[in-house]
Amino acid sequence: MKVIALKFENYRNLKNDIIKPCEGVNIIYGDNAQGKTNLLEALWLFCGGHSFRSSKDSEVIRWNESIARLEMRFFGQEREQTAKLCFSGGKKQLEINGVEKKSAAALIERFCAVVFSPDHLNLIKRGPSQRRKFIDSAICREKLKNAVLLSKYNRVLIQRNSLLKDICKRPSLENTLSVWDEPLIQSGAMLIRKRLDYVQMLSQRAEQYHSGISKNSEELGIKYISSADIEMSDSLSEIEEKLRKKLNDNRKDDLRTGVTNYGPHRDDIEILINGKNARAFGSQGQQRSAVLSLKLAEASVLKERMGEEPVILLDDVLSELDSKRQDFLLNELKSCQVFITCCEKSNKEQLKEGRVFFLNNGEVS
Repeated sequence: MKVIALKFENYRNLKNDIIKPCEGVNIIYGDNAQGKTNLLEALWLFCGGHSFRSSKDSEVIRWNESIARLEMRFFGQEREQTAKLCFSGGKKQLEINGVEKKSAAALIERFCAVVFSPDHLNLIKRGPSQRRKFIDSAICREKLKNAVLLSKYNRVLIQRNSLLKDICKRPSLENTLSVWDEPLIQSGAMLIRKRLDYVQMLSQRAEQYHSGISKNSEELGIKYISSADIEMSDSLSEIEEKLRKKLNDNRKDDLRTGVTNYGPHRDDIEILINGKNARAFGSQGQQRSAVLSLKLAEASVLKERMGEEPVILLDDVLSELDSKRQDFLLNELKSCQVFITCCEKSNKEQLKEGRVFFLNNGEVS
């Protein structure tokens, strides 16, 4: 997967232009608030139409303009392709290879990338919901049917929780709770099995990347923490049975609290550095290195499952890393196309081979 050219018009603060990156490492260099992250965001939007900054679509349109356009030429699925995104009036329009699509979800499985931004440090710094979101987002971008499965589970969970609250007012409704139990168990078991498979693949690769980034001085580990005592080796039927037992054994707790207390929505992923919890014991640099390793491992899993190297987008990644760790990111990721934003002049001077883009007040040179 390679970006050949990116064209932007009325997009945030970027001056209307077109850039042509190289196939290796591309540094986007400049002071703060010049538009570096905007450029990475523009690339990321072609993965499915959603920003990694959680902004509204209307916010990408330049001030005092009514419409913004992005156009990308890329090589994927063994051919050159084009994709166009148009933002206007709070709506998105998508065109792939000249054919208009109904939803930006059509970009899934067409163009793939992996992004790191400073917000991704919340994978370690914050609670389980951030880590679940990371895993679920990764498996959903691999296959559209995984996104459908996650949506189904969440929909059933909302219905069951709503019923649990109603039962507090009308106890006779308790007999209908089983109507939602089986769909929740079946979709939940499939979701957990996909997560376990993904974590197993991710863990092996993240360990290798972290060893490279830390120059073999640290060991990274990832563990899936199940609220239903599910283990990595459990089959789908075994996962279903454990979920069923957990729901039955804790029905009184669910009725008392008005929520479903066990299931994939309560699971977590523990990140370890040298056997210790990274959140509690890792330094800023170690935590950043660990998250970077996870993101690079995510790219490796995507390559294996989709058959192509994803594009890697690294926003403000080099700060708080020592020179050896910076050198690994700048000069050792040779098999894929990489975009890295940075502010420090010394960072771009470390690059041995690649292309440097300078951004000043939204203008690219």
